[in-house]
Amino acid sequence: MNNRSAAEIAMKSRHYTALDRGIMALDSVFADLVGTDSIRRKRPYPAATCVTTDLEEQERQHVSGLMRVNHAGEVAAQALYKAQSLTARDQELKKSMQQSADEEVDHLVWCKSRLKELGDHPSYLDPVWYLGSFSIGLIAGCFGDKWNLGFLAETEHQVVKHLDAHLAQLPESDNRSRSILEQMREDELHHATTAETAGAEELPGRVKSLMNLTSKIMTKIAYRI
Repeated sequence: MNNRSAAEIAMKSRHYTALDRGIMALDSVFADLVGTDSIRRKRPYPAATCVTTDLEEQERQHVSGLMRVNHAGEVAAQALYKAQSLTARDQELKKSMQQSADEEVDHLVWCKSRLKELGDHPSYLDPVWYLGSFSIGLIAGCFGDKWNLGFLAETEHQVVKHLDAHLAQLPESDNRSRSILEQMREDELHHATTAETAGAEELPGRVKSLMNLTSKIMTKIAYRI
């Protein structure tokens, strides 16, 4: 048996603590943040069959801002799902969260692809959005699976509202961005429904309001930076 085989067996047999898994999750997402182009999307790019149309400069800047916000939201979603899957008690719930997280990766890649088409860039504060959401996800998960799911469901419902607002602001000719946001909206609504079906607790009104306020602050900053 060579040294490499022995190391592989040791890795497989090692018992990982929550801290170990957290560090590995952080490592994987930071790798994604610095190299999103290397991530392989699992589903086709929704805009692939849409005709490219020329946007006026003001329209291009606005659409870029919207897509930057959505990309930042997907960075936050990755952190949220990873953190909550670490704290989830139920194994089936962990699997469900991982499936939703995989779909969010598609969203992440789609948004970055559209930003590249528009000649723009993701938010420079993506690591901040990630760390903040990861911390919030850990805290939410510590209150138990039902509250964990409740936080997740409310987050997804608020994302759907943001996407509705963005869809209404897109130029009529921008079918490429529209196709992406419409598919994202469908997925996010499904994630919310899945969480509610799994037994999500309804969050207190004050918590929802605080989440909404935090989201608005993030949106305003990510639109420009």
